[in-house]
Amino acid sequence: MISFTEENYLKAIYHLIEQEGEAVTTNAIAEKINTKAASVTDMLKKLSDKKLINYQKYQGVTLTPKGEKTALNIIRKQRLWEMFLVEKLDFKWDEVHDAAEQLEHIKSDKLIEQLDKFLNYPKVDPHGDPIPDAKGRLQIQKSHLLSKFKKNDVCIMTGVVDHSPAFLQYLDKSGITLGNEIKIKEIIEFDRSLQIITGRQKTIFISNDVAKNILVIAK
Repeated sequence: MISFTEENYLKAIYHLIEQEGEAVTTNAIAEKINTKAASVTDMLKKLSDKKLINYQKYQGVTLTPKGEKTALNIIRKQRLWEMFLVEKLDFKWDEVHDAAEQLEHIKSDKLIEQLDKFLNYPKVDPHGDPIPDAKGRLQIQKSHLLSKFKKNDVCIMTGVVDHSPAFLQYLDKSGITLGNEIKIKEIIEFDRSLQIITGRQKTIFISNDVAKNILVIAK
């Protein structure tokens, strides 16, 4: 059996490798988990003994095939629960993270398969992140940062980089949601802030930092 804490470590390592594209350090994991490096080292030894990670001191951490499969299964459960909370229980997309992180540790495979069926097999969660299927396969849509687009470009919002409640609430107040059409009306040379027109035909200004946290595809 894999404990809740071990599952959280595997998920964190998966996300770090996804971001960095390479083996991750003990310090990076400690920062992600919000714990001390010494505690991380102890856990990495346990995960290595269970053949879930490849770990050698000072050489970084990668997931074994078994560890990656386990991590993707946890991510699948988290994102399905997030979808359930939003679609069926009227949670907002900024409210689901903590509840889904508790529900993701439920061990029943049958429950998760029935949940997937009940939701009509969604491909993405409420934040636009892909949901792994039962075999751990991801259908990844190639999105780009809004900050990379040019004046007069028109695109569709597909997701977010920053999942924090504060950022999601900011997007809600600004009328920027998944599936929104966004047209770049102007790019301010001084600070690279953007004047955009949203799908509601509302013209607003957003900072370059905000644009760096919005994922889109060209229309």
